[in-house]
Amino acid sequence: MDDKYIGLLLAMSSSLAIGVSFILTKIGHQQVSTISSSGSEYAYLKMPIWWAGMITMGVGEIANFAAYTFAPAILVTPLGAMSVIIGAILAALIMKERLTTMGILGCALCIVGSIIIVLHAPADKEVSTVDEILVYAVKPGFVLYCLCVLVFSVYMIYIVSPKLGKRNPMVYVSICSVVGSISVMAIKAFGIALKLTFQGNNQFVHGSTYIFGITVAGCIVLQLNYLNKALDQFDISIVNPLYYVCFTTATIVASSILFQEMGEGSTPGDNITVLCGFFVIFTGVYILNDSRKKNSDADYTELDLNSDFDNDLEPRDIRLQRIGHRKRHSRALDNEDDIFNIVDDLEDRQTVNSLGSPSSVRRVV
Repeated sequence: MDDKYIGLLLAMSSSLAIGVSFILTKIGHQQVSTISSSGSEYAYLKMPIWWAGMITMGVGEIANFAAYTFAPAILVTPLGAMSVIIGAILAALIMKERLTTMGILGCALCIVGSIIIVLHAPADKEVSTVDEILVYAVKPGFVLYCLCVLVFSVYMIYIVSPKLGKRNPMVYVSICSVVGSISVMAIKAFGIALKLTFQGNNQFVHGSTYIFGITVAGCIVLQLNYLNKALDQFDISIVNPLYYVCFTTATIVASSILFQEMGEGSTPGDNITVLCGFFVIFTGVYILNDSRKKNSDADYTELDLNSDFDNDLEPRDIRLQRIGHRKRHSRALDNEDDIFNIVDDLEDRQTVNSLGSPSSVRRVV
Protein backbone atom coordinates (compact mmCIF):
# COMPACT_ATOMS: atom_id res chain seq x y z
CA MET A 1 0.00 0.00 0.00
CA ASP A 2 1.20 3.50 -0.83
CA ASP A 3 2.54 5.50 2.14
CA LYS A 4 0.00 8.23 1.43
CA TYR A 5 -2.93 5.87 2.06
CA ILE A 6 -1.32 4.38 5.16
CA GLY A 7 -1.11 7.92 6.50
CA LEU A 8 -4.75 8.47 5.51
CA LEU A 9 -5.96 5.42 7.49
CA LEU A 10 -3.91 6.44 10.51
CA ALA A 11 -5.31 9.97 10.33
CA MET A 12 -8.89 8.67 10.23
CA SER A 13 -8.23 6.41 13.24
CA SER A 14 -6.73 9.38 15.05
CA SER A 15 -9.82 11.50 14.38
CA LEU A 16 -12.07 8.79 15.80
CA ALA A 17 -10.07 8.54 19.02
CA ILE A 18 -9.73 12.31 19.44
CA GLY A 19 -13.45 12.88 18.81
CA VAL A 20 -14.26 10.39 21.59
CA SER A 21 -11.68 11.99 23.90
CA PHE A 22 -13.31 15.42 23.58
CA ILE A 23 -16.58 13.98 24.92
CA LEU A 24 -14.94 12.07 27.78
CA THR A 25 -12.87 15.03 28.96
CA LYS A 26 -15.87 17.36 28.78
CA ILE A 27 -17.94 14.93 30.87
CA GLY A 28 -15.11 14.95 33.41
CA HIS A 29 -15.17 18.75 33.60
CA GLN A 30 -18.96 18.74 33.98
CA GLN A 31 -18.78 16.22 36.82
CA VAL A 32 -16.30 18.47 38.63
CA SER A 33 -18.63 21.46 38.17
CA THR A 34 -21.58 19.43 39.47
CA ILE A 35 -19.74 18.27 42.60
CA SER A 36 -18.30 21.66 43.51
CA SER A 37 -18.35 25.05 41.80
CA SER A 38 -15.50 26.35 43.99
CA GLY A 39 -13.05 23.47 43.60
CA SER A 40 -9.43 23.57 42.54
CA GLU A 41 -8.58 24.71 39.03
CA TYR A 42 -7.16 21.23 38.40
CA ALA A 43 -9.87 19.22 40.21
CA TYR A 44 -10.60 17.34 36.97
CA LEU A 45 -7.33 15.44 37.50
CA LYS A 46 -9.15 13.39 40.16
CA MET A 47 -11.88 12.24 37.75
CA PRO A 48 -11.39 8.75 36.20
CA ILE A 49 -13.45 9.61 33.13
CA TRP A 50 -11.19 12.59 32.44
CA TRP A 51 -8.18 10.27 32.51
CA ALA A 52 -10.03 7.91 30.17
CA GLY A 53 -10.41 10.85 27.82
CA MET A 54 -6.73 11.68 28.09
CA ILE A 55 -5.71 8.07 27.40
CA THR A 56 -8.02 8.00 24.38
CA MET A 57 -6.55 11.27 23.19
CA GLY A 58 -3.08 9.79 23.67
CA VAL A 59 -3.99 6.86 21.43
CA GLY A 60 -5.34 9.29 18.86
CA GLU A 61 -2.22 11.43 19.01
CA ILE A 62 0.00 8.37 18.56
CA ALA A 63 -1.98 7.43 15.44
CA ASN A 64 -1.74 11.03 14.30
CA PHE A 65 1.99 10.98 15.04
CA ALA A 66 2.39 7.92 12.84
CA ALA A 67 0.26 9.46 10.08
CA TYR A 68 2.66 12.38 9.73
CA THR A 69 5.54 9.99 9.06
CA PHE A 70 3.73 8.53 6.03
CA ALA A 71 1.80 11.47 4.57
CA PRO A 72 2.31 15.24 4.18
CA ALA A 73 1.00 17.49 6.94
CA ILE A 74 -1.21 19.31 4.45
CA LEU A 75 -3.13 16.02 3.99
CA VAL A 76 -3.17 14.73 7.58
CA THR A 77 -4.12 17.91 9.45
CA PRO A 78 -7.40 18.77 7.62
CA LEU A 79 -8.69 15.26 8.29
CA GLY A 80 -9.06 16.38 11.87
CA ALA A 81 -12.49 17.57 10.70
CA MET A 82 -13.61 13.99 11.21
CA SER A 83 -13.08 14.47 14.94
CA VAL A 84 -15.53 17.40 14.81
CA ILE A 85 -18.14 15.18 13.15
CA ILE A 86 -17.57 12.35 15.61
CA GLY A 87 -17.74 14.82 18.49
CA ALA A 88 -21.06 16.19 17.20
CA ILE A 89 -22.60 12.73 16.81
CA LEU A 90 -21.43 11.51 20.22
CA ALA A 91 -22.54 14.77 21.85
CA ALA A 92 -26.02 14.13 20.43
CA LEU A 93 -26.06 10.52 21.63
CA ILE A 94 -24.36 10.85 25.01
CA MET A 95 -24.73 14.47 26.09
CA LYS A 96 -28.21 14.84 24.56
CA GLU A 97 -27.24 17.74 22.31
CA ARG A 98 -29.55 18.06 19.31
CA LEU A 99 -28.12 17.46 15.83
CA THR A 100 -30.34 19.37 13.41
CA THR A 101 -30.61 19.23 9.64
CA MET A 102 -28.11 22.09 9.38
CA GLY A 103 -25.77 20.15 11.64
CA ILE A 104 -26.00 17.13 9.34
CA LEU A 105 -25.30 19.43 6.37
CA GLY A 106 -22.19 20.72 8.16
CA CYS A 107 -20.98 17.14 8.70
CA ALA A 108 -21.55 16.34 5.02
CA LEU A 109 -19.55 19.40 3.92
CA CYS A 110 -16.66 18.36 6.17
CA ILE A 111 -16.62 14.93 4.53
CA VAL A 112 -16.75 16.39 1.00
CA GLY A 113 -13.94 18.84 1.78
CA SER A 114 -11.81 16.04 3.21
CA ILE A 115 -12.28 13.93 0.07
CA ILE A 116 -11.25 16.88 -2.12
CA ILE A 117 -8.05 17.33 -0.13
CA VAL A 118 -7.23 13.60 -0.17
CA LEU A 119 -7.53 13.49 -3.96
CA HIS A 120 -5.40 16.58 -4.61
CA ALA A 121 -2.89 16.75 -1.74
CA PRO A 122 0.77 16.89 -2.83
CA ALA A 123 3.12 13.96 -2.34
CA ASP A 124 5.42 13.90 0.67
CA LYS A 125 9.10 14.72 0.21
CA GLU A 126 11.65 11.92 0.33
CA VAL A 127 13.97 12.31 3.31
CA SER A 128 17.03 10.12 3.90
CA THR A 129 18.20 11.60 7.25
CA VAL A 130 16.63 13.74 9.95
CA ASP A 131 19.35 16.33 9.41
CA GLU A 132 17.73 17.17 6.08
CA ILE A 133 14.65 18.37 7.96
CA LEU A 134 16.86 20.43 10.26
CA VAL A 135 18.25 22.15 7.17
CA TYR A 136 14.69 23.18 6.25
CA ALA A 137 13.99 24.26 9.84
CA VAL A 138 16.90 26.70 10.09
CA LYS A 139 15.99 28.55 6.91
CA PRO A 140 15.09 32.24 7.51
CA GLY A 141 11.40 31.80 6.69
CA PHE A 142 10.71 29.11 9.29
CA VAL A 143 12.97 30.69 11.90
CA LEU A 144 10.97 33.92 11.54
CA TYR A 145 7.73 31.94 11.88
CA CYS A 146 8.99 30.29 15.10
CA LEU A 147 9.96 33.67 16.55
CA CYS A 148 6.49 35.05 15.76
CA VAL A 149 4.89 32.05 17.49
CA LEU A 150 7.13 32.53 20.54
CA VAL A 151 6.38 36.25 20.89
CA PHE A 152 2.65 35.73 20.31
CA SER A 153 2.43 32.86 22.82
CA VAL A 154 4.29 34.73 25.57
CA TYR A 155 2.12 37.80 25.05
CA MET A 156 -1.11 35.78 25.13
CA ILE A 157 -0.09 33.68 28.16
CA TYR A 158 1.21 36.46 30.39
CA ILE A 159 -0.69 39.57 29.22
CA VAL A 160 -3.98 38.59 27.59
CA SER A 161 -4.86 35.27 29.26
CA PRO A 162 -5.14 36.56 32.87
CA LYS A 163 -7.56 39.29 31.73
CA LEU A 164 -9.64 37.69 28.97
CA GLY A 165 -8.96 33.95 29.16
CA LYS A 166 -12.21 33.15 30.99
CA ARG A 167 -14.34 35.40 28.78
CA ASN A 168 -13.16 34.71 25.23
CA PRO A 169 -12.40 31.17 23.96
CA MET A 170 -10.07 32.47 21.25
CA VAL A 171 -7.44 33.30 23.88
CA TYR A 172 -6.79 29.69 24.91
CA VAL A 173 -7.57 28.27 21.46
CA SER A 174 -5.11 30.58 19.70
CA ILE A 175 -2.31 29.53 22.07
CA CYS A 176 -3.08 25.84 21.42
CA SER A 177 -3.18 26.40 17.67
CA VAL A 178 0.07 28.26 17.06
CA VAL A 179 2.04 26.09 19.48
CA GLY A 180 0.40 23.05 17.90
CA SER A 181 1.63 24.05 14.46
CA ILE A 182 5.21 23.89 15.74
CA SER A 183 4.55 20.56 17.45
CA VAL A 184 3.24 19.09 14.18
CA MET A 185 6.45 20.01 12.36
CA ALA A 186 8.54 18.54 15.19
CA ILE A 187 6.34 15.41 15.31
CA LYS A 188 6.82 14.87 11.59
CA ALA A 189 10.58 15.23 11.92
CA PHE A 190 10.83 12.95 14.97
CA GLY A 191 8.46 10.42 13.37
CA ILE A 192 10.58 10.28 10.24
CA ALA A 193 13.63 9.72 12.45
CA LEU A 194 11.90 6.73 14.09
CA LYS A 195 10.73 5.39 10.73
CA LEU A 196 14.25 5.55 9.26
CA THR A 197 15.68 3.96 12.42
CA PHE A 198 13.26 1.01 12.16
CA GLN A 199 14.32 0.63 8.52
CA GLY A 200 17.91 0.17 9.66
CA ASN A 201 19.19 3.73 9.28
CA ASN A 202 19.79 4.76 12.92
CA GLN A 203 18.90 8.43 13.39
CA PHE A 204 19.63 8.59 17.12
CA VAL A 205 23.26 9.29 16.34
CA HIS A 206 22.12 12.72 15.11
CA GLY A 207 21.61 15.51 17.64
CA SER A 208 18.71 16.92 15.63
CA THR A 209 16.61 13.86 16.55
CA TYR A 210 16.78 14.82 20.22
CA ILE A 211 16.08 18.48 19.44
CA PHE A 212 12.87 17.53 17.65
CA GLY A 213 11.90 15.09 20.43
CA ILE A 214 12.27 17.72 23.16
CA THR A 215 10.30 20.21 21.05
CA VAL A 216 7.47 17.69 20.66
CA ALA A 217 7.25 17.05 24.42
CA GLY A 218 7.30 20.74 25.38
CA CYS A 219 4.73 21.82 22.79
CA ILE A 220 2.29 18.99 23.60
CA VAL A 221 2.35 19.78 27.34
CA LEU A 222 1.57 23.43 26.59
CA GLN A 223 -1.14 22.48 24.10
CA LEU A 224 -2.95 20.14 26.47
CA ASN A 225 -2.82 22.63 29.33
CA TYR A 226 -4.54 25.41 27.41
CA LEU A 227 -6.91 23.08 25.58
CA ASN A 228 -8.16 21.84 28.96
CA LYS A 229 -8.54 25.43 30.15
CA ALA A 230 -10.70 26.15 27.10
CA LEU A 231 -12.84 23.03 27.61
CA ASP A 232 -13.25 23.86 31.29
CA GLN A 233 -14.58 27.35 30.58
CA PHE A 234 -16.56 27.01 27.34
CA ASP A 235 -18.95 24.61 25.60
CA ILE A 236 -17.47 21.89 23.44
CA SER A 237 -19.61 23.16 20.53
CA ILE A 238 -17.53 26.35 20.61
CA VAL A 239 -14.08 24.98 21.49
CA ASN A 240 -13.94 22.03 19.10
CA PRO A 241 -14.67 23.86 15.80
CA LEU A 242 -12.63 26.94 16.75
CA TYR A 243 -9.66 24.78 17.66
CA TYR A 244 -9.93 22.81 14.43
CA VAL A 245 -10.07 25.86 12.17
CA CYS A 246 -7.28 27.75 13.95
CA PHE A 247 -5.02 24.72 14.36
CA THR A 248 -5.46 23.62 10.75
CA THR A 249 -4.77 27.11 9.42
CA ALA A 250 -1.63 27.50 11.54
CA THR A 251 -0.37 24.05 10.54
CA ILE A 252 -0.89 24.73 6.83
CA VAL A 253 1.08 27.96 7.14
CA ALA A 254 3.90 26.29 9.08
CA SER A 255 4.07 23.31 6.71
CA SER A 256 4.05 25.52 3.62
CA ILE A 257 6.94 27.55 5.03
CA LEU A 258 8.98 24.57 6.24
CA PHE A 259 8.51 22.01 3.44
CA GLN A 260 7.09 24.20 0.64
CA GLU A 261 4.42 21.49 0.22
CA MET A 262 2.19 23.76 -1.85
CA GLY A 263 5.03 24.90 -4.06
CA GLU A 264 7.32 22.12 -5.20
CA GLY A 265 5.80 18.96 -6.70
CA SER A 266 2.27 20.33 -7.13
CA THR A 267 0.47 22.22 -9.88
CA PRO A 268 -1.35 25.54 -9.37
CA GLY A 269 -4.60 23.71 -10.10
CA ASP A 270 -3.95 21.21 -7.30
CA ASN A 271 -3.09 24.01 -4.89
CA ILE A 272 -6.29 25.91 -5.70
CA THR A 273 -8.35 22.71 -5.35
CA VAL A 274 -6.78 21.95 -1.96
CA LEU A 275 -7.55 25.48 -0.77
CA CYS A 276 -11.15 25.02 -1.97
CA GLY A 277 -11.27 21.81 0.04
CA PHE A 278 -10.14 23.73 3.13
CA PHE A 279 -12.85 26.32 2.50
CA VAL A 280 -15.53 23.62 2.18
CA ILE A 281 -14.40 22.05 5.47
CA PHE A 282 -14.28 25.41 7.25
CA THR A 283 -17.81 26.15 5.99
CA GLY A 284 -19.01 22.77 7.23
CA VAL A 285 -17.42 23.29 10.63
CA TYR A 286 -19.00 26.74 10.90
CA ILE A 287 -22.48 25.46 9.99
CA LEU A 288 -22.15 22.55 12.42
CA ASN A 289 -20.98 24.85 15.20
CA ASP A 290 -23.70 27.42 14.48
CA SER A 291 -26.47 24.81 14.55
CA ARG A 292 -25.26 23.37 17.86
CA LYS A 293 -24.87 26.83 19.40
CA LYS A 294 -28.45 27.74 18.45
CA ASN A 295 -29.66 24.53 20.07
CA SER A 296 -27.69 25.36 23.21
CA ASP A 297 -29.17 28.86 23.29
CA ALA A 298 -32.68 27.44 22.84
CA ASP A 299 -32.23 25.32 25.96
CA TYR A 300 -31.70 28.49 27.99
CA THR A 301 -34.56 30.48 26.42
CA GLU A 302 -37.20 29.82 29.07
CA LEU A 303 -34.70 30.76 31.79
CA ASP A 304 -33.51 33.88 29.99
CA LEU A 305 -35.00 37.26 30.99
CA ASN A 306 -33.55 38.91 27.86
CA SER A 307 -30.79 40.68 29.77
CA ASP A 308 -28.62 43.10 27.81
CA PHE A 309 -25.61 41.35 29.31
CA ASP A 310 -26.20 38.01 27.55
CA ASN A 311 -23.20 36.82 25.57
CA ASP A 312 -22.85 33.63 23.52
CA LEU A 313 -19.20 33.38 24.51
CA GLU A 314 -19.89 33.80 28.24
CA PRO A 315 -18.27 31.00 30.30
CA ARG A 316 -20.74 28.30 31.31
CA ASP A 317 -20.11 28.60 35.06
CA ILE A 318 -20.86 32.35 35.05
CA ARG A 319 -23.91 31.88 32.83
CA LEU A 320 -25.29 29.10 35.05
CA GLN A 321 -24.80 31.23 38.17
CA ARG A 322 -26.64 34.12 36.48
CA ILE A 323 -29.47 31.85 35.35
CA GLY A 324 -29.71 30.32 38.83
CA HIS A 325 -30.08 33.83 40.28
CA ARG A 326 -32.84 34.54 37.76
CA LYS A 327 -34.67 31.37 38.71
CA ARG A 328 -34.49 32.24 42.40
CA HIS A 329 -35.73 35.76 41.60
CA SER A 330 -38.56 34.30 39.53
CA ARG A 331 -39.53 31.93 42.34
CA ALA A 332 -39.53 34.85 44.78
CA LEU A 333 -41.93 36.73 42.53
CA ASP A 334 -44.13 33.64 42.32
CA ASN A 335 -44.13 33.40 46.11
CA GLU A 336 -45.21 37.03 46.37
CA ASP A 337 -48.07 36.31 43.95
CA ASP A 338 -49.07 33.31 46.08
CA ILE A 339 -49.18 35.51 49.19
CA PHE A 340 -51.43 38.03 47.44
CA ASN A 341 -53.66 35.19 46.23
CA ILE A 342 -54.00 33.88 49.80
CA VAL A 343 -54.92 37.35 51.08
CA ASP A 344 -57.50 37.73 48.31
CA ASP A 345 -58.90 34.32 49.15
CA LEU A 346 -59.25 35.23 52.84
CA GLU A 347 -61.02 38.46 51.91
CA ASP A 348 -63.38 36.50 49.69
CA ARG A 349 -64.15 34.11 52.54
CA GLN A 350 -64.89 37.01 54.86
CA THR A 351 -67.25 38.37 52.24
CA VAL A 352 -68.96 34.99 52.00
CA ASN A 353 -69.37 34.78 55.76
CA SER A 354 -70.85 38.26 55.92
CA LEU A 355 -73.33 37.52 53.13
CA GLY A 356 -74.35 34.23 54.65
CA SER A 357 -76.49 32.26 52.16
CA PRO A 358 -75.14 30.27 49.20
CA SER A 359 -77.37 32.25 46.84
CA SER A 360 -75.68 35.44 48.00
CA VAL A 361 -72.31 33.86 47.29
CA ARG A 362 -73.37 33.07 43.72
CA ARG A 363 -74.47 36.67 43.20
CA VAL A 364 -71.10 37.97 44.42
CA VAL A 365 -69.26 35.63 42.12
